[in-house]
Amino acid sequence: MLTRRFLGALAGATALSLALAVPAMAEPIVIKFSHVVAPDTPKGKGAAKFEELAELYTNGAVDVEVYPNSQLYKDKEELEALQLGAVQMLAPSLAKFGPLGVQDFEVFDLPYIFPSYDALHKVTEGEVGKMLMAKLEPKGITGLAFWDNGFKIMSANSPLLVPDDFLGLKMRIQSSKVLEAEMNALGAVPQVMAFSEVYQALQTGVVDGTENPPSNMYTQKMNEVQKYATVSNHGYLGYAVIVNKQFWDGLPADVREGLEKAMAEATVYANGIAKEENDKALEAMKAAGTTEFHEMTEEERAAWMEALAPVHEEMAGRIGAETIAAVKAATAE
Repeated sequence: MLTRRFLGALAGATALSLALAVPAMAEPIVIKFSHVVAPDTPKGKGAAKFEELAELYTNGAVDVEVYPNSQLYKDKEELEALQLGAVQMLAPSLAKFGPLGVQDFEVFDLPYIFPSYDALHKVTEGEVGKMLMAKLEPKGITGLAFWDNGFKIMSANSPLLVPDDFLGLKMRIQSSKVLEAEMNALGAVPQVMAFSEVYQALQTGVVDGTENPPSNMYTQKMNEVQKYATVSNHGYLGYAVIVNKQFWDGLPADVREGLEKAMAEATVYANGIAKEENDKALEAMKAAGTTEFHEMTEEERAAWMEALAPVHEEMAGRIGAETIAAVKAATAE
């Protein structure tokens, strides 16, 4: 009996010593990636692609958790959450950096500043884009990439053919002094509202209309509560994929290298599908028949551009005349 007990104790002690000798598998580094749109939007699909590639290229050292549709934070709250370290990664719309004191990013909100995707990418993939991202560093934020959504259309429950059609309409916008100026220039009443609240506000008449790329309008079913829309392509909506700087700088070099590779490939993917997704969404909404879509004539477009041109000069003091000039120089076609 003694021998059996001794051998049992010895076996237990040996197993314990072996367990202590073998290092435990390291827990994966968790990256919470929060965003406010649906998974089947260009941004949602880009985030899912990054999750897949990040875990692949870091050999499982990283676990990316994507939280779409404002599951964690609304768009007004998410930047503060990132700075506090409650989430590690976001892809906010470019208008969100103005309240942080980096108003240069509001250049992307200026109406009719980008004549095409090609012109836009000369900014986001060039020296102007790098200059803008560098301005986030003092705020504790590292910018990784620019992701497209697309060009916006106007919608309301009354036709929007000429600038005077906006007079007195309550139009939802995201928080942006440039977008406020845009709506004021059209004679509308700008209403700042979280993206997650827009459908109900349109449904109940709290606001009359809004502006969105087709993919956002369609995935949030706004076409069900908007009778008219004009394919104005008057403004651009894009995102900056950003991380908490302290978190990013503290990553092992090999992990960060894998994440950079994953982000580069996810960016090519996300921007490659953005226009296609918006085109599909527009056709799907036309087929649904709940919204009447108007294609602008050249005369109508010229009238809108004339009405909105003063916004560029009005906002130069806020955004920075040099930033606006640099964008216009880069986009010249």
